[in-house]
Amino acid sequence: MGRTAELELIDSLLDGHGRVGPGLLLRGDPGVGKTALLDAAAARAAAVGMQVLRASGVEFEAEISFSALHQLLYPLRERAVRLAGHHRDALNRVFDLAPGPSPDPLFITAVLALLDEVAAERPLLLIVDDVPWIDRASATVLAFAARRVGAEPVVFLAAARTGAGGFFDQVQLPEREIGPLAEESAAILLDIRYPDLAPTVRQRLLDEAAGSPLALRELPGSLTDRQRCALDSLPAFLPLNRRLEAAFAAGMHALPAATRQLLLLAALEADASLATIRTAAQGRADIDDLAPAQRANLIRTDAHEGHLAFRHPLIRSAIVQTSSASERRAAHQALAATLVGDPGRRAWHLAEAAVGPDETVARALEEAALSASRCGGASAAVTALVRAGELSPQPADRSRRLVEAAFIASRTGPMDRATRLLADARQAQVAPAGSIIDGITAVYLAHGEGDVDAAHHLLARALDDSADTDQTNSDWDTDALYALVLVCIYGDRPESWELLGSALARLDPEGVTPLRLCYDTFTDPARASSPVEEGLARAFDALPADAAAWQLVPLAYAALWVDALSDYRHLVRRMIERERDGGAIAMVISGLLLLSGDSYQHGQWDEAENLAREGLDLAAAHGYHLLQGQLRCLLAFVAAGRGKVDLALTLTDEITTWAAPRGIGVTQAFARYARTIAALAQGDYEDAYAQASRVTPPGTPPSSAPGRWMVMNLVEAAIRTGQIVQARAHVAAAQQAGIARISSRRALITAGAAALAADDHEAGRLFETALSLPEADRWPFEHARIHLAYGQWLRRTRDTTRARLHLRAAIDTLDRLGARPWAVRAHNELRATGIATTARPDTRTAALTAQERQIATLAATGLTNKQIGQQLFLSHRTVGAHLHRIFPKLGITSRAALRDALETVTPDENDQAPQPTSPSEDQDGQRSRSATHR
Repeated sequence: MGRTAELELIDSLLDGHGRVGPGLLLRGDPGVGKTALLDAAAARAAAVGMQVLRASGVEFEAEISFSALHQLLYPLRERAVRLAGHHRDALNRVFDLAPGPSPDPLFITAVLALLDEVAAERPLLLIVDDVPWIDRASATVLAFAARRVGAEPVVFLAAARTGAGGFFDQVQLPEREIGPLAEESAAILLDIRYPDLAPTVRQRLLDEAAGSPLALRELPGSLTDRQRCALDSLPAFLPLNRRLEAAFAAGMHALPAATRQLLLLAALEADASLATIRTAAQGRADIDDLAPAQRANLIRTDAHEGHLAFRHPLIRSAIVQTSSASERRAAHQALAATLVGDPGRRAWHLAEAAVGPDETVARALEEAALSASRCGGASAAVTALVRAGELSPQPADRSRRLVEAAFIASRTGPMDRATRLLADARQAQVAPAGSIIDGITAVYLAHGEGDVDAAHHLLARALDDSADTDQTNSDWDTDALYALVLVCIYGDRPESWELLGSALARLDPEGVTPLRLCYDTFTDPARASSPVEEGLARAFDALPADAAAWQLVPLAYAALWVDALSDYRHLVRRMIERERDGGAIAMVISGLLLLSGDSYQHGQWDEAENLAREGLDLAAAHGYHLLQGQLRCLLAFVAAGRGKVDLALTLTDEITTWAAPRGIGVTQAFARYARTIAALAQGDYEDAYAQASRVTPPGTPPSSAPGRWMVMNLVEAAIRTGQIVQARAHVAAAQQAGIARISSRRALITAGAAALAADDHEAGRLFETALSLPEADRWPFEHARIHLAYGQWLRRTRDTTRARLHLRAAIDTLDRLGARPWAVRAHNELRATGIATTARPDTRTAALTAQERQIATLAATGLTNKQIGQQLFLSHRTVGAHLHRIFPKLGITSRAALRDALETVTPDENDQAPQPTSPSEDQDGQRSRSATHR
């Protein structure tokens, strides 16, 4: 995996055309894959008819003369009888491992004679692994032979660790350095062997393995099932099995005690400077004592910069694992005494040094955890709070800290971890306040289960209890209010917004500005006391550079809902990058959702789709089912806009099946928005009208965010079905509600709807008004549809010259978006004006085998490699290998893009692979069958 260049070099060596001569030495760090390359060379040599002889240096045999030569030549012992007597006698000493003097020329000539004898019949490959450990007698003979095999069909291939010297180095064979695997190859290797790792665990393993194939294969097996699924935290130092410890602790036991002490200090404080390590050593060792570790190729130091770096991340784990518990505690104590200027790190070391309950240390660790959670270290904060709970002498303090850990875990994921921590807190002798338990449970019910009704009731009770105990403006109030905002947005019920409004009223306005702006934006942005966009601008400007995610995300939601997020995308991206590794993963998913929605609005549909799929993968992996529904809505928007109606309907079936029983109003409304677009794309205006009317009844002022998006869609569907009165009533209701004041996009939508519903003597002027609105072209889909509608009206009224201008403008944008149904209509209209035009094709071909198509189809439904393998009676590794061949054929890089890629593939006429039943067919089999028939 990832060794194409090395294998090509080996092939050229075996062919006798190598640029390096008949011999080659592979050098690399332990576990980098040298032996795997030797295995590949042996297999390739055998495949072309070469005889392969192998030996491997072993430390305990290094003092046994001719032990390596015995390994290498023993398979040829029967051939030695053909040699001259003096050569045969010399070789028998090797085969019998008989004691004797150091090799003399007779041994050397005997070995050369034997190799010549064998190579005369067929080419020969000699492989020697770990050459620094072969005995000196064998090294002498092989060194002489390796320099003289060029005239015979004999190839010599050896391997050695980087930095490991030996007598064999005098041969000076050409060398090839074997480095770590590239990131992509490392990820593929890990995914093939362990396809179901939680994303955070997968990334941690990739980081710690640092491209080492051995580590990528062995590290996951050292974790528990719960750790691999991220239900339990990974330890600070990953456990190493015997093979990994042998690879990364090699040579460590031979180091002086002072060197090992310095290495342990450096391993326990990865960012420590040389000065910090020297101080922590407390005079028992000095920086000069690191020299043996440098010579052993364990570390590199930069005296000028004052830093130390381990050659490989797992060397730190090996150092810690091979130390004793008392050594580790002493090192932590020494580091804590040194890091007095860094309270956070000092608290961590004190906690690791503690052997029993200690409230002082627990309190310091709690403060460090809360600081970390505000700076993108939410996962670390959870671990710290759990440890603080363990160190708490009083049950009440332990319970409280576990509740804090549970609340932060509800943002970091997976959600199962938060519920387990909450259960641990409940089991304490002194349980936390019921209001706090209610609040955490509400977060779980909303984010995880999507039960916004139950979450609303729990939060109402929790906020009432908080008000009764006069704990306003506490961190708990802020956390509870953020959870309530989530319930309000997704439940979209008046009673939830009323609860939020009353809760905000009793708090200091300055402390809850983001939440207040969210409230104003969602309830009635057109009627707010001051323009919402101005308030958002002030709030974003007032954010500190290190603003917590909970401060930014509500503002970003508000900005998206008034079409203003594009001005603040950079802040959302920065938050995502900060929180992505070890932070609040719920905020990362929300950030991706927000960016995807903004990209959709601005016509960057490919980007919107990619962002939504990335967010969906994270939400599924961490158990954030509520956000999954909204992300699927965004995918459905793009699918509907591009005329992929079956995909849009399948997605909305999945969405409504999950959201409807849970009362998730906004998600259901957006699913109907996608169905409305899909119906308009098909020209099914009756269904479009029915779907849009269920969001906002015609003639009723749109009171929800989805309803404000739907104005032009409802009006167009009403016009197309002959319901002119209802269309005009809805335009009037939207105008009366002040929808146009919310944003330039809502102004465009409202103006476009007015033009569609107008009489012929007013329509032209209203279309011109809509298209000339400020920033109208920032909203490509709506802008192009208005151009199309205007062009259709102009052609109908015989103004073909002007019609062509608007139809061409529509075509340019709709083709770029891939909005094929509308683009086809525009092309047809333009053709009707007398202009020849051809719509752009939108198909591709990919030669998938029947089995590949079957595997790809199952993967597109969301099944894991293991689940696919169970259905098709294949191993999950075979499924993974198939997928990695399928991706390049389809021009994609991840399984998230499979569904759309398969839709554009032209099936081979002989491809009759059975297609599995999709989950949506169970719920609505008749619709799916008819859609497939169409």
